[in-house]
Amino acid sequence: MRKNRFLFNKHVVAMATLGALAAPLPVLSNEPGVLVEQLCASCHSLNNLERSAGYSQADWQTLTSYMIDTGEGTALSKDISTYLAKHYPVNTKRESTVVKGDLKLSFKYWQVPTLGQRARDPVQGENGLIWWVGQWGNILGRLNPKTGEMKEYTLPSGTYAHSVSLDKNQTPWFLGNKNGTVGYLDLTTEKFKVYKMPDKNARDPHTGVFDNAGIFWFTLQHSNMVGKLDPKSGDIKLATLPTKGSRPYGIKLDSNGTPWVSCNGSNCLVRVDKNTMELSEIKLPGAKTHTRRLAITPDDMVFYVNSGMGKLGRYNPKNGKITQWDNPSGANSHPYAIEYADNAIWFNESAKRPETLVRFDLKTQTMQSWQIPSKEGVYSGLIRHMRMGNNGLIIHQTATNQLAEITWSQ
Repeated sequence: MRKNRFLFNKHVVAMATLGALAAPLPVLSNEPGVLVEQLCASCHSLNNLERSAGYSQADWQTLTSYMIDTGEGTALSKDISTYLAKHYPVNTKRESTVVKGDLKLSFKYWQVPTLGQRARDPVQGENGLIWWVGQWGNILGRLNPKTGEMKEYTLPSGTYAHSVSLDKNQTPWFLGNKNGTVGYLDLTTEKFKVYKMPDKNARDPHTGVFDNAGIFWFTLQHSNMVGKLDPKSGDIKLATLPTKGSRPYGIKLDSNGTPWVSCNGSNCLVRVDKNTMELSEIKLPGAKTHTRRLAITPDDMVFYVNSGMGKLGRYNPKNGKITQWDNPSGANSHPYAIEYADNAIWFNESAKRPETLVRFDLKTQTMQSWQIPSKEGVYSGLIRHMRMGNNGLIIHQTATNQLAEITWSQ
């Protein structure tokens, strides 16, 4: 490799500026193996390379271009991708199982401007605009899908938002996962309004949803709490889950406006009384069961991903019955995101490569699945949240820093 090559990694620069790096990056090595370790380990574990599906030189070059800017067609880009292709070739260690069916999917992609930001949790408003957060880049982003125009806002220092939700006025609210805050962007002044948690133990607001009364409900995963904020008064109330280490993660509302919470650290779902905030825990079968997220159908059936056992589950609040179905790719598929759309439950198998999107037909109780490509056809991952937009599912891939809209047809 030639000396004195310039590498521009926006995420590493941002991390260094914010003091997120344990130590300054050393001078970049001229030896490909050391260079790959320096660059990859600055943003994620090197185990990600070992656990990847492996790629050809061309696909590694494309995939790394989503993470760091080495310059299109440069010798540096070629050297890195050649090394990766040699040491991490295509493999089937985490191969997914695809179930064929009649539906066809279409994908529309957008690459976010700042690389390495870990773009996630996009949500589309009624006005068509899509908002997302770049968790590692401390970014709130906006996309106009009609024009492709994007704008990124730097969040208050130390926020590192985990998710974004929209209120009835289409205002984006973020959840400060690292500084115990929730807040919103004033669309007129383009300034942030921030609310600090009233309890120092409420450290990590995670995922949120607005009810019809305008109350913002949210989870705090490692704090083991559920919270609600009244934007009119700024009043925040918190409730601690009954089981220690439950790690409340996803949150959705049923047709009555009752919040339901999934437990990422325990085999439970939690129903929240919207008036008193009293918590009712529903124990799910299986000691290894834990649930990243949940979805609720129009008839108030509570579906959840059993991330610990590779199953799709359904809890019937009317009679307490619990039913589970095996995922196509098995017990170690780690289903993650989930959404109801078009008389079906959609979820992903996040531990598989290529990652799959699964559709569970509510009428026939059968599944169909597809491997999920990236913008240029590279199969990577992973989806951590999905929500129905105006025309289809709105998803993200944290590995590629891409947003996408998925539509379907016969």
